[in-house]
Amino acid sequence: MKALVIGLGGVTNGGKTTLAKKLKKRLPNCDIISQDDFFKPESEVETDERGFKLYDVLDALYMDEMVKRIRNWMKSPASSGVVTEEPQNTCDNVKNTDVYILIVEGFLLYNYEPLNELWNRRYFLTLPYEECKRRRSTRVYQPADTPGYFDGHVWPMYLKYKSELEENASNIVYLDGTKSQEELLSCVYSDIIQELKKLREGSK
Repeated sequence: MKALVIGLGGVTNGGKTTLAKKLKKRLPNCDIISQDDFFKPESEVETDERGFKLYDVLDALYMDEMVKRIRNWMKSPASSGVVTEEPQNTCDNVKNTDVYILIVEGFLLYNYEPLNELWNRRYFLTLPYEECKRRRSTRVYQPADTPGYFDGHVWPMYLKYKSELEENASNIVYLDGTKSQEELLSCVYSDIIQELKKLREGSK
């Protein structure tokens, strides 16, 4: 039994969750872990001198728990609760595969070293400032974004971590989040199918 671990990272409101759910519907033996499930309670998240809650940093997340969850899945993907019904609209050469796929989606996946040894493929969704701010303004967060929060914390942290990635990381596929969901799905799905083929051929 083989496992494929896919990272779907990138900018806030870039379409990560939507893309992950669409991929799950089309891929066999596929499960999703979301980084948003590992946020610390609000009382444990630091506040800066401007009164901004610092959610867009690694310290706001239980990253060790996240790594543990992924490693546990890798040890026994078949017993992880993966739904193994026939995926929709999939191509014949990936049906009935003995490869299990985990999609991990989140905004800070590739700046935490213990995670970086787990990926088979890494994708990073980007958005320009204006589009990201527009999308963010349509979402309701708990706690809600305070005035100036996007410009004062969210966007600067995104640029900081993206810059670190570009300096230190390789083998990341950057995706334009302004493209249609269908385009993004087609691109990533095709890429994952190629990875599945490689895995299966390597095991013969």
